Amino acid sequence: MWKIPLFDIGFNEKEMIAVQEVLSSGWLTMGEQTEMFEREFADFINVKHAIAVSNCTAALHLANLSLNIGEKDEVICPSLSFVAGSNSIVYTGAKPVFADIIDLSDFNISPVDIEKKISARTKAIQIVHYAGNPCNMDHIMEIADKHGVYVIEDCAHASGSEYNGRKCGAIGDIGCFSFFSNKNMTTAEGGMITTNNDGLAEKIKLMRSHGMTAMTLDRHKGRAFSYDVVELGYNYRIDEMRSAIGIVQLEKLEDDNIRRREIDQIYNERLADVCCIKVPFNVKSDSSSHHIFPVLLDKEISRQGFMKVLKSNGIQSSIHYPPIHLFDYYRRNSGCHEGMLPTTEDVAQREVTLPLYPSMRDDDVHYVCDSVIEYIKKEQDN
Repeated sequence: MWKIPLFDIGFNEKEMIAVQEVLSSGWLTMGEQTEMFEREFADFINVKHAIAVSNCTAALHLANLSLNIGEKDEVICPSLSFVAGSNSIVYTGAKPVFADIIDLSDFNISPVDIEKKISARTKAIQIVHYAGNPCNMDHIMEIADKHGVYVIEDCAHASGSEYNGRKCGAIGDIGCFSFFSNKNMTTAEGGMITTNNDGLAEKIKLMRSHGMTAMTLDRHKGRAFSYDVVELGYNYRIDEMRSAIGIVQLEKLEDDNIRRREIDQIYNERLADVCCIKVPFNVKSDSSSHHIFPVLLDKEISRQGFMKVLKSNGIQSSIHYPPIHLFDYYRRNSGCHEGMLPTTEDVAQREVTLPLYPSMRDDDVHYVCDSVIEYIKKEQDN
């Protein structure tokens, strides 16, 4: 259907061979491939611990639980994000407190608004590196230290992103990564938790698999004959096929992110000065993973009309994101309402995400830009 889809999966024979080797081995869940994936990801992020899980939602849930976040606690988070972020807070019984974004050129959570939302009940700040562009972590960590609260980095967009020479996911107390099919590296479903805290890592490993002190692999290798259950745990394990794919995808990540940066630069060169469109994060940066390419339409441009024209040209687009605080569930259960996050709400009404994936050709990017520019010109002429 799409001449140019929103994203594409960069699989080849390497992923297929990796999966076939796992199937031939006869060991399918939480084995040596998972241990290798965790070691290699920890080395890549430069942290002591990486714990593979079934998805990023599970990662965020375990991150909050490991910090003993629960009823009567509050966690500050963005609303311009996927709902899994705030849901993971709600799962613990805590309350998500939404903070606004910085401005129309930076869609990351605002440190200034974070500090305004701090209360006696605040237990943590859960940030998202939007589109792979790192948040102002110096300011956020300063606020966290000042008020004695934890920082959880939602790095779903930020595999390979860096902030002042440090990988995202290695700055806060805990980092959470997504390997969903549209991410910079994918295992179809899957996630990773990163931390330098030994105690948190041990607790997360226990909770990942039913609170058990020994896994099936431990018993298979003769390292244990039985097990105890010492925490209330969950079935958030990853399987060996996904871990094997993850190892291959991690090898490709840096080159793929370089290609994403090149595509981002073409978009910026073609669209930065186009009337009626603003390009956020419009700086040449080696620090971003360039997960998506968002643009902001002027108010007089119909977003629906814009996206329909792209569709008619075979170009898929999307919206990142409908604001969480205006979803019906959060209106009913959290007292959220329109007007409480004015910048987030403004951006959410006008943002459109254009295609970006490593296998896009330069001609594809120019085709998208030509379609955008042609539509804007017609709108101006009318």
